[in-house]
Amino acid sequence: MSYTEINNRYSKLAESSCCLSCGGALNYANAVNGEICVDLGSGRGTDVMRLAETVGSEGFVYGIDISEGMIRKAASTADQLEVTNVDFILSPLENINLPSNKADLIISNCTINHSSDKQGVWNEIYRILKDNGRFVVSDIYSLDIIPEEFRNDPVAISECWAGAVTRDEYLDHLHNAGFSDIKVIEESVPYEKGKVLVSSWTVAGKKSPEK
Repeated sequence: MSYTEINNRYSKLAESSCCLSCGGALNYANAVNGEICVDLGSGRGTDVMRLAETVGSEGFVYGIDISEGMIRKAASTADQLEVTNVDFILSPLENINLPSNKADLIISNCTINHSSDKQGVWNEIYRILKDNGRFVVSDIYSLDIIPEEFRNDPVAISECWAGAVTRDEYLDHLHNAGFSDIKVIEESVPYEKGKVLVSSWTVAGKKSPEK
């Protein structure tokens, strides 16, 4: 799925009533006052606004999204609500436009499965986290390898199933990036989505300072 296809699709949805997010990473994030947080795939910015209230004026929250329409919508909402401790950045997740060792906390909801370079995304998550920084990510994995015929189908990918990898491959990405203390917070029973069986889960981990 090309950048243009993603940008066009989600920019249009930015003004619709469609719910674009799944999972509840924020519910387990336990952000605290003064922290620097990042929401990958921030969409309209709902979780960013909630995090901004939690971390207070001494903290800051970045929303990262690949869709120009979503960035505009989120920034406009922040301006209307006079939320000043946020910033929305147009950036691919495989090359996040933030400096290294920046964030205390990274969250994401049903976004990483869209990427064609998931290992690259997890490497970037590791890079921008501070030592002892943490992530909480809600996403899906597939029970079997997705058939090749669906992997480049932009509609199937946007429906949050054709880009999924297996559970073992997903965990391999986290370990390969360098994360430790990886925990599965919640995990659903398998269910049918599109042409495959998937499970939803929320995983968490920490960037240890040893590496």
